Amino acid sequence: MSQVFPEPRVVHPIERESFRRLRARLDTSHFPPLTRAVVERVVHSAADLDYASDLVTDENALATAHTALHAGAPVVVDVEMVAAGITRRTTVCRLRDAKAGPGLTRSAHAIRLAYEDVGPGALWVIGCAPTALEELLTLHADPALVIGLPVGFVGAAESKAALRESALPAVSNVSEKGGSAVAAAALNALLYHPVPKEKP
Repeated sequence: MSQVFPEPRVVHPIERESFRRLRARLDTSHFPPLTRAVVERVVHSAADLDYASDLVTDENALATAHTALHAGAPVVVDVEMVAAGITRRTTVCRLRDAKAGPGLTRSAHAIRLAYEDVGPGALWVIGCAPTALEELLTLHADPALVIGLPVGFVGAAESKAALRESALPAVSNVSEKGGSAVAAAALNALLYHPVPKEKP
């Protein structure tokens, strides 16, 4: 189980104003709640309005992942830069322990090591290496969610297309862009979104 930081999040006035300006330039009101949260925070993280049409999400998958996340499901990241952007949850990153080998990148080996640690039901946040996402797709990891937003001209778009074809619960995007900041932002959107109160 991942450590959860229970203290209330305080939104800085600069962030509040930034989101006000974002919404003045981009109408997100047609998105369902969790999709809207993810789209807005990703757009905000990159100052890139095009993510509103580039992201691929599924509200039901996000709802299931939101529940798992707030119940303490492990969060695995591919690189420390993604971990640094996730502010209210401890994460698992095994890149420092990983080693490249024949036909295996260091990023892919890190994913194997992480799966040995967490097993099924984790949320996976991949924002750097397409090979990390490709490796995850071979593991039958039964994830709660895969945030697959690696960046680059070699393999990024292809690995994200493979993620969508896998039918795993996922957040991805169509283009080659992505990166650690937007991947962390997508996870943070689920962390920051309120948990529905139980009916008495």
